[in-house]
Amino acid sequence: MGEMSSFQLGVIGALFLSVASSVSIVICNKALMSNLGFPFATTLTSWHLMVTFCTLHAAQRFNMFENKSIDMKTVMLFGILNGVSIGFLNLSLGFNSIGFYQMTKLAIIPFTVLLETIFLKKQFSQKIKLSLFLLLVGVGIASITDLQLNFVGTILSLLAIATTCVGQILTNTIQKRLNVSSTQLLYQSAPFQAAILFVSGPLVDQFLTKQNVFAYKYSPIVLAFIILSCIISVSVNFSTFLVIGKTSPVTYQVLGHLKTCLVLGFGYTLLHDPFTDRNIIGILIAIFGMGLYSYFCTQENKKKQADPLGSQMKDKDATPFLALEKEGHEVKKSDKDSLV
Repeated sequence: MGEMSSFQLGVIGALFLSVASSVSIVICNKALMSNLGFPFATTLTSWHLMVTFCTLHAAQRFNMFENKSIDMKTVMLFGILNGVSIGFLNLSLGFNSIGFYQMTKLAIIPFTVLLETIFLKKQFSQKIKLSLFLLLVGVGIASITDLQLNFVGTILSLLAIATTCVGQILTNTIQKRLNVSSTQLLYQSAPFQAAILFVSGPLVDQFLTKQNVFAYKYSPIVLAFIILSCIISVSVNFSTFLVIGKTSPVTYQVLGHLKTCLVLGFGYTLLHDPFTDRNIIGILIAIFGMGLYSYFCTQENKKKQADPLGSQMKDKDATPFLALEKEGHEVKKSDKDSLV
């Protein structure tokens, strides 16, 4: 009971850290990009990841966590995949309307459910599916205002959905299959994510904004907000890996839509963004769906605890989404369980 209680406290702490840090960085980046005119989102994300890696490297040097080696090929492919997914999400936003981009983000949950069902043999009850449906309807009502389709934008959105889903499923799978912590996985993969975005970021941003990040005039206040954004990003990246490892990719996406509702609320309260009855109704439906999802997940977890042998057998039947283990090759142990 003591271990279970501490695990639940850890999950609650991870969820709170993820929500607090994500909402904070959205508000910070909105001020940086909308108010101060710094439009280079992909390049900024590469700086986030570099700062995250440097912070974790310093923490590791002070023995704050143990560094466990992971197969280099696995880490490299995982890091590159996550970096590519960020690039595709930013390109999707650049080529599509805001409404269609929101639809892209909403589609990540059903695609994740589909992939986990097919490849990991994971079962989602009808109650869970209903709660997710209500959540998506609510967020859709609250955040989608216009839908403009184009061929290139649709292709980029599909690629963004696919890479994001696979990346988040792997974040959970690698931690559990290879017994590595969120900190260890983030520490090993962050350099590869940062590298691909550091190279591609300026090109993507110049293509989308018609501006050069290296020719931008950096005022002291812009530099201050960039530094603040990078500091907050350490918590965002860490909590992302932590939440996915401790819960699931679907739960992380549900949490992401809670952040969307909070950002809409904070935007209205702090930044005086326009807020309509439609926003309010959508947020209420979304919160109701989140409540149902949380309740049904809690009930199903209690059933699994009451029948641990049955749940263990199901876990054993589930196979990795990507082949992280080769026959005849003993997998090295690493730790167990978090953009822009």
